[in-house]
Amino acid sequence: MAKSIGILTAGGDSPGLNAAIRAVGKTALGRFGAMQMIGFRDGFRGLVENRSVRLDEAALSGLLTLGGTFLGTSRDKPHRMSIGNQVLDMTDAIVETYHKNHLDVLVCLGGGGTQKNAYRLAQKGLNIITLPKTIDNDIAMTDTTFGYDTALGIATEAIDRLHSTAHSHHRIIVVGIMGHNTGWLALGSGIAGGANVILIPEIPYDINAVAAAIRQRSRQGKNFSIVAVAEGAISKEKAMIMEEAMQMKMQAVNKEDKKEAKAKLQELDDDKDHTLEISEQLEELTGLESRVTILGHLQRGGTPSAVDRLLATQLGTACAEMINSETYGVMMAIRGTKVEAVPLEEVIGKRKIIPLDHDWVETAKNVGISLGA
Repeated sequence: MAKSIGILTAGGDSPGLNAAIRAVGKTALGRFGAMQMIGFRDGFRGLVENRSVRLDEAALSGLLTLGGTFLGTSRDKPHRMSIGNQVLDMTDAIVETYHKNHLDVLVCLGGGGTQKNAYRLAQKGLNIITLPKTIDNDIAMTDTTFGYDTALGIATEAIDRLHSTAHSHHRIIVVGIMGHNTGWLALGSGIAGGANVILIPEIPYDINAVAAAIRQRSRQGKNFSIVAVAEGAISKEKAMIMEEAMQMKMQAVNKEDKKEAKAKLQELDDDKDHTLEISEQLEELTGLESRVTILGHLQRGGTPSAVDRLLATQLGTACAEMINSETYGVMMAIRGTKVEAVPLEEVIGKRKIIPLDHDWVETAKNVGISLGA
């Protein structure tokens, strides 16, 4: 039976989204004879407001190399959406739009938050399939996510370029790299770009150890250092405060205690991107001039890499196969060279962090990179 397919992109933009939309559509419409595919604008908000575009062969043409998402995206959550001056649960409106468009399935492309939101819709009885997208590479149950390889290349190239000015001016350059609460992007680009220090959330750092590593380089006649800092990197002191706040939150027996614990965690979260503080501390401790470069959203932009185009296309075509076989409530995950359909309940509420015994951690140590411990 011909299927009617809805598709949306949610969360932050990421290279490979357009390639994935193209792959789902071309396979579903061309190979399996789907009746129609409808793209919803700006994530779950477009689904609430029933703002859509018909995706036929002509609309899907030319998407493979485009960065971002031509459908638009947002971070709106179905169950907590700002409508005017209110925050409302719009889940029922989404269910209504789903049925109004006679959809057989809704495909959601996004990161960890999107996986959770999609699962909530599946619990409401909608047929859902998701694809794992994020430059952070932190979605559980998949080897990697599309968007990560492109961002990794951009961050690596940035570090490459910073070597020239760091060497010329005999400076420390602290590079702020995205990654949310995981260090995949900073660790990978730091190793590939030849950073001298890499700070990641999984390994709380001691600023004195970082300074000692830089002073040691100076004694060896190396008059510059590159410090790659993941946005979620945290000092040992703040890690202890966070652990105490988490324990307080878990043990809280009244609203006041919970509120206090939440406030402490929020304060730490607000302060997590502290590359400027690290730069100032290192300048004071080493006596060397230090500068900051924060790559920011530059890492999300541009044409997707060949690896991300391949991955997005592979996941998208596999998604169309799942639609044809009516396999719903799953995320398409890459395992080795194969795509597997993983139940959404096994994905949500988890985050893929870097294991302390990961090969990349050992590789960094073996080539003399300081991890700040």
